[in-house]
Amino acid sequence: MEFFRRVPRIRFMEKRKIWYAISAFIILGSATLLAVRGLNFGIDFTGGVVVEAGYTGPADLQATRDALAAAGLGAAQVQSFGTASDVLVRLPPPPEGQQAQQLTELAVAAIRSVDAGAEIRRTESIGPQVGRELAEKGALAVLMTLLFIAIYLMFRFQWKFSVGAVLAVLHDPFVVLGFFAATQMTFDLIVVSAILAVIGYSLNDTVVVFDRVRERLLSMRKATSLEVMNTAINETLSRTLMTSVTTMIVLVCLLLLGGETMRGFSIALIIGVIIGTYSSIYVAGAAALDLGLSQRDLMPPEKKEELDALP
Repeated sequence: MEFFRRVPRIRFMEKRKIWYAISAFIILGSATLLAVRGLNFGIDFTGGVVVEAGYTGPADLQATRDALAAAGLGAAQVQSFGTASDVLVRLPPPPEGQQAQQLTELAVAAIRSVDAGAEIRRTESIGPQVGRELAEKGALAVLMTLLFIAIYLMFRFQWKFSVGAVLAVLHDPFVVLGFFAATQMTFDLIVVSAILAVIGYSLNDTVVVFDRVRERLLSMRKATSLEVMNTAINETLSRTLMTSVTTMIVLVCLLLLGGETMRGFSIALIIGVIIGTYSSIYVAGAAALDLGLSQRDLMPPEKKEELDALP
């Protein structure tokens, strides 16, 4: 199946400097948001208690907040999700001398004082020490993934390809982090797993494009590197868009039907699919081109020596 009836002839690389500026603006904005606002870490990282409830009718969030405050839980975060009757209550870690179970019981009692028939669907508690360990392991998982991908690319491609691919792999998760800092959506281990998936998706798309670039560099010997890059991207564009569209259909369904638990995961992946498709062209491909990629880079060493010896 093809997205286009004919291979398009879009001149992607001629406008790459404009896209460089756009990428720089996005990355700078993400860095600023992370420095100023930071991430809204979930209880996976901070520790605390979560109570998920289903009210018998539309939930009165303010009444729920008032009931929690009257129970001594004024720091609780109350939010609606899914349907109008679904409520999620987040509580900070219990103070010293108090157990998480006590906070849970107080929260459940406060919820049922607002709606006696409320269904308690989920309760979860994580200690602050466990949260810190999970945060460290999550960060380590992302760093190790990036390290091994960089090693793989060094052996998989010529170094100019590798630099472009590494830049794209670094670019995409940073944009996702910037979005979560901007929206203050909960950042938890499920979102970390989505970021790892984004890295893999971006890399896969970049490798497909670069494999075609390498083929065309060998078959289009009289063409310039810019013409080869445009040709390769256009030839893989149909496959890239088909993959992106089918993936997006699944992710949108997951966002709409997966509930609050899957919301951050699906949104992170939706952003990742969009930005990964973009970066495989305007970050990875453009960087390789501006590093001076040419047919000569794919020649065996002995061929380069023969070429250099010519008068």
